[in-house]
Amino acid sequence: MFYKSKIYNYGSQSISLRDIWEVVKVLRSNWLTQGPKVKEFEKAICDYTNAKYCVAVANGAAALHLSMLSLNIKNGDEFITTPNTFVASSNSILYAGGKVQFADIEPTTANIDPVEIEKKITSKTKGIIPVHFAGQSCDMQKIYEIATNNNLFVIEDAAQALGSEYKKIKVGNCKFSDLTIFSFHPVKNITTGEGGAITTNNKELYEKILMLRTHGITKDFKKFKNDYDGSWYYEQHHLGFNYRISDMQCALGISQLKQLDKFIKRRREIVETYRREFYDDNRFNFLEEKDYSRAAWHLCPLLINFENLKTNKKELFEELKKNGLNLQVHYIPVHLQPYYQSMGFKKGDFSVSENFYKRTISLPIYVKLKNNDIKKIVKIIKRVVK
Repeated sequence: MFYKSKIYNYGSQSISLRDIWEVVKVLRSNWLTQGPKVKEFEKAICDYTNAKYCVAVANGAAALHLSMLSLNIKNGDEFITTPNTFVASSNSILYAGGKVQFADIEPTTANIDPVEIEKKITSKTKGIIPVHFAGQSCDMQKIYEIATNNNLFVIEDAAQALGSEYKKIKVGNCKFSDLTIFSFHPVKNITTGEGGAITTNNKELYEKILMLRTHGITKDFKKFKNDYDGSWYYEQHHLGFNYRISDMQCALGISQLKQLDKFIKRRREIVETYRREFYDDNRFNFLEEKDYSRAAWHLCPLLINFENLKTNKKELFEELKKNGLNLQVHYIPVHLQPYYQSMGFKKGDFSVSENFYKRTISLPIYVKLKNNDIKKIVKIIKRVVK
């Protein structure tokens, strides 16, 4: 076995001494949560994406949940999303009392296919949740046109796409959506440990999400419906949640955000290095990067033509682990999960997503990865794949 002394995971955070010091400063301050760093982080995200409003929350799933709740979804209202995503995307529809509909993906990008979206629209459809898979933006102008023509909401699931661009506009700008959500899990493009955010240009949605983040409570006297007793007074207007993020996390996020462009530059370099190293080997292929996209590449999926090989995916995965590659698969199509199959979804419903799942593994991609590491990783994969 080669290179067993070093283990490569598919993703990892990059934390600097400056990041650590920014968190330490908060720990030494009077505010650990609900303090000034939260608003500072939200402003920094607005400045970066050019969105008007931002609400930072506990994680990406919370961001999806609150986004759905802000739209006043009724029981049975349908939202369309992709089966090629983490379960949080579709779960958020169910949390709000909606009904999930899936639309299959484009084979070249693994993003939701606008043509398939149109096929799924019914009189009950209320919105679309496109997911920017691997950090490449969906074709948002096409999706937004479909939504506008059918009076639908659009929530961009950009958990993997902070720093990505669509037609030279930063994802999260909300030019082609009502809301955009981000995740700051440690394997994402920046991290706050756990954390997420929602951007929007709609003031009404922004103010509602602010309340929903904190139990549905407001302390803004202009919104009070009763006479208030004094400066301590607050009112609950919605059934909200405790989805707050701490000042410690936001201090880390602010520091990380300042490094994001550098992080993305390195991620793109890593993807290009992989492409060169696997070039002209017909066992392997990569997703296409569209002309309208400048992807942040949260993931680097490698597509393997197993139909022409002796090795199957399960055997390959275990053999790569033995050789120090702790890779991952993104994703098991959501409609194949037992919970969703209990709703009537079944194997064969979304053939493009299922075929993508059969072929894909996610290569290591993180800022600390060196070019020599990439060469070792490629060498191991080429040797093991037979």
